[in-house]
Amino acid sequence: MTVAGALVASGGLALPSMAHAATATRTGTVSTFAVDDTYTSSTRRTVNFGRDDTLVVGKSGGQSRMSYVKFTTGALPAGAKVTAAELRLPLIGRPIVATLSVFPVSAGWTETKLTTANAPALPAASISITPASTATMLRIDVSKLIGKAGTYAFALKQATGSGVTRFHSVEYGDDHGGGPQLQVAYAVTTPATAPAAASTTLPTTRPPAKPTTAAPTTAVPTTAPPTTAVPTTAVPTTAVPTTAPTTTPPVVVPGTTAPSGVPSAPACVTDALLVPSCGVLWGAAAGGFTDTPRDQALLAWEGLTGRTATIFHAYHRGDEQFPTKAEIAMTQDPARPRVLLLNWRVDYGTTWAAVAAGQKDARIDTWAAYVKANYGTRKFFLALHHEPENDVIATAGSGMTAADYAAMYRHVVLRLRADGVTNVVNVLAYMGNEKWLAQPWWADLYPGDDVVDWIGLDSYVSVEKGYYHYGDFGDLLDRQPTGGGLGFYDWAARTHPGKPFMVAEWGMYHRAAFPTDKAPAFASVLPELVAHPAIKAICYFDTPSDNEGDRNIAVNSLPSSLAAIRLVAADPVFNVALGR
Repeated sequence: MTVAGALVASGGLALPSMAHAATATRTGTVSTFAVDDTYTSSTRRTVNFGRDDTLVVGKSGGQSRMSYVKFTTGALPAGAKVTAAELRLPLIGRPIVATLSVFPVSAGWTETKLTTANAPALPAASISITPASTATMLRIDVSKLIGKAGTYAFALKQATGSGVTRFHSVEYGDDHGGGPQLQVAYAVTTPATAPAAASTTLPTTRPPAKPTTAAPTTAVPTTAPPTTAVPTTAVPTTAVPTTAPTTTPPVVVPGTTAPSGVPSAPACVTDALLVPSCGVLWGAAAGGFTDTPRDQALLAWEGLTGRTATIFHAYHRGDEQFPTKAEIAMTQDPARPRVLLLNWRVDYGTTWAAVAAGQKDARIDTWAAYVKANYGTRKFFLALHHEPENDVIATAGSGMTAADYAAMYRHVVLRLRADGVTNVVNVLAYMGNEKWLAQPWWADLYPGDDVVDWIGLDSYVSVEKGYYHYGDFGDLLDRQPTGGGLGFYDWAARTHPGKPFMVAEWGMYHRAAFPTDKAPAFASVLPELVAHPAIKAICYFDTPSDNEGDRNIAVNSLPSSLAAIRLVAADPVFNVALGR
């Protein structure tokens, strides 16, 4: 059964006239932002996404996602009768033109606990709408579902079609619309002898600060693909060869003669901390969220782009022993010199505070012994729990505060040094989302200059105009905190002068359903590197389908995009030799 519903085109709720000869009527509205909002995934049934700043509804890549929102109206004036109610959802980019169903559901859930496995049951009745492709805000008439002041929850499900629609959640911040909103109109009827008061609109209720108690998940933010997740079975949308073509343009080693058509460059070489004397290190993590082995994916990516990725970026967690044989082999190719950038969630299965307290010292010591036995003294980059902002639980005693992260990072680095591991170059890889930059705890993540060798940034931009984080390479670097302030690059350069800066993950994306040329965004890379001289390395994260199964970050999503990235890769600024 379907309850008739509609998109409300006006800026607010229509308040019907309630005046009668013997009575006077006062009308008004109350607006409140969601107190809880999250989404669920059919393929990740036990994963919670309550801290994401995005809500997702729809079907893509064999995965279905539903979103859930909950509101508390607060008290209405005495004698008030609800006359209308409207659910407002701020869109990210263009919606999928498909039927969206809204179900009233039990409010007995919280955003930090809800998963597909424990989601409330859906009733038979729903409100169905089909958004316009040009909509920027969905306005859904839920008057039939709101009868009085109280707490109300709704589930949103795509009933037809494929593709996904995204909305801002409350976590995205008040400066960007505040997330889902419920607006309730009411009327209060009084005897005619009482003077009628003017209609009023009560101020919108901001969502209260929500304590986060859920254990951290490996889900990726909505600014970029979550990157520590175990690869899924997503199938690339663009065929990628598993071995480099024999026509790969030659890589110029500084100090040698460049073949015809390949620019030569002054000799640039890395020092003891892998900082190049000039130029910029070129790197990549390829094959993300696919079944292709990462070494094979990187070889294919090098063939596509026409240059060896001097940095090979890989991901590990917990008790895994790495670098793996395949990773080691990639750094022993004399024709294609490479260095590893290894991410390690050393705290996997526990908390930052527990690691800082020494509870995982056996894990650290075992790994240290493995590195010394299998990798000798060859230098490599190590990033401990990259993008920590997304996993902070800013509640005292949670074990996952920003200060806990800093203590964990410091403890691991010092423990490795005590174990005799001397070839690690430490990278602190921030997420760099404007929401996190504005948090009062953000600066507390930094563990100290003596244990951080490079400052890293993981950041992505959309090439779809009007879509989330639309921009170019400069926008990726200079994203400012919500509410204003120094952009990320300026913050790093001013607060930690002299530290080399690495873009440890970057990418240009579009939604799978909206292929868009990435060439203009790629064309901005080289000029922005000139404008940001502290950048000494950049590593592309290449995948045809992100962790949500929708965003295409592959450099070859269109022929024009591939041609543009090949021009970038051919620039002599990346002609950097690895020092020994």
